[in-house]
Amino acid sequence: MLKQRVLSFGAAALIAGALVAPSWAAGDDVVTRQTEADFGDVTQAVQDGIVNRGYAIDYHGLIGDMLKRTAGDVGATKELYKDAEFFTFCSAVVSRKVMEGDIGDIAYCPYVVFIYEDASTEGTVTVGFRSLPAGGERDQVNDLLTEIIEEAAE
Repeated sequence: MLKQRVLSFGAAALIAGALVAPSWAAGDDVVTRQTEADFGDVTQAVQDGIVNRGYAIDYHGLIGDMLKRTAGDVGATKELYKDAEFFTFCSAVVSRKVMEGDIGDIAYCPYVVFIYEDASTEGTVTVGFRSLPAGGERDQVNDLLTEIIEEAAE
């Protein structure tokens, strides 16, 4: 029997966003880098890239583990990821600037950086984020997230 859990709106939105992030990879709003580095090394580099800039990680999601654990419960037969994780974080200073420019930009906070290794292309790790629309203070967030993923993919 599948146990049901009630999620807060924010948690549900985060999970939903993480689930569809790989399909957005072809879209204009997702920025990715690929590397042949070990998945664990890339994940650690993302974590270090966030923390070493003085930000606290709000949540570290093990989305790949959840998908593997629940595959039988939802009748899934296709393995999607060898591994997949994401980190969420926010910056009080940067977020305030962005939201002062457009109060509706609350939709982009917290920032999410994802890492995955596609089960069908083992050995290639993808790291990325969903970018904010260009312009104003939003560019500062996109630049920050780009720096983090580029460092992680080195």
